[in-house]
Amino acid sequence: MDTGSAPSSDVAFTPSVKRVQSERGSRRSYARLEERGGWETTVTPELAAFIAERDSLFLATANASGQPYIQHRGGPPGFLRVIDDTTLGFADLAGNKQFITLGNLAENDQAFVFLIDYVAQRRLKLWVRARVANDAATIESLRAPNGTAKADQAIVMHLVAWDENCPQHIPQLMSTEKVEAYLASLHARIAELEAELRKANA
Repeated sequence: MDTGSAPSSDVAFTPSVKRVQSERGSRRSYARLEERGGWETTVTPELAAFIAERDSLFLATANASGQPYIQHRGGPPGFLRVIDDTTLGFADLAGNKQFITLGNLAENDQAFVFLIDYVAQRRLKLWVRARVANDAATIESLRAPNGTAKADQAIVMHLVAWDENCPQHIPQLMSTEKVEAYLASLHARIAELEAELRKANA
């Protein structure tokens, strides 16, 4: 990373944040991070693999006055697409037509994406510059494979920086599909053992 310019982590570590870090005793370790240039600013193979498995994300935006808003977006695994090593995007499906995210992005392109894997207890945070794309070609290119739901627009995001949170306090949750598959395998094994037991006792 280019250490001659401001570290990428400055997107989050403002002077106010750094002051609190100094007061709370964590500034020294983050200063070492900054000396190395800060956080990653491109899509690494690790990030691409993590994104490909996600079926959910949280997108945070803010209006011109700084009022924040968080919106959930979901789809089949990989609905969030890697366009190139600094660009991500997804087809934005029709919702309740409040258009808060779209309105916020129209006046403030700074946004934040939060990705979490409850099974593996991992979470990644991405700072981005986002825009709304209304052209049919972009929307279609970002549509999830086999997706049939109507997409009104696409959200295209330029990656500014990303980092991985510590895994503390993440509840370990599993999707209904994974639980059902696990239970099915258990029931099959139980049936197999019961059949063997009946045969042995015959």
